Amino acid sequence: MRFFKICFLFLCAGWSVAAAAEPVPGKAAPAFTGTDSKGQKISLSDFRGKRVVLEWTNKDCPYVRKHYSSGNMQRLQRALTEDGAVWLSVISSAPGKQGFLTPEEADDVAAREGSYADHIILDPDGVIGRAYGASTTPHMFIIDTDGTLRYMGAIDDRPSTRQASLNGATNYVMKAWTAVKAGQPVNPTSTKPYGCSVKYGRQ
Repeated sequence: MRFFKICFLFLCAGWSVAAAAEPVPGKAAPAFTGTDSKGQKISLSDFRGKRVVLEWTNKDCPYVRKHYSSGNMQRLQRALTEDGAVWLSVISSAPGKQGFLTPEEADDVAAREGSYADHIILDPDGVIGRAYGASTTPHMFIIDTDGTLRYMGAIDDRPSTRQASLNGATNYVMKAWTAVKAGQPVNPTSTKPYGCSVKYGRQ
């Protein structure tokens, strides 16, 4: 009887993890606390009253490189941060996996690329990434001043590694940001992200 009870508890625990709800636009964004590349503890609640953009990134991903080598990501970062956003770049690559960076390496990459991110959050255990269901790099989220998730998904509608694909692309993040700022409904609130898979470690 004890054996079956243990198995039952194990299976229930496994099911609850597998069935864990992912973020839903229009609902509260998952709370989190992480450490940035400067060693500072960063919580989502720190930015209550401000709009927050989350960007999952991996410097070695060709999709990420398209947006940074072209300057597309930096232009978006600059436009939104100058418009009042707090931009958090999140690295969820596990140690030994593609895209993993030490704090010093993360700062060096950001400086070299000319990033306008306010903080680079290091998430090597993948806790924040899994809480948000972050599946690709890039994967983008916009959180409103009251902590409500307004947009999640792709940066644009061109799932390609070619810089030429940026010509004429619809930037979903900018479109959603403009709607949120104007107090208008975001459409679409969710899109399918594209890019390299987030290089999580084992749970």
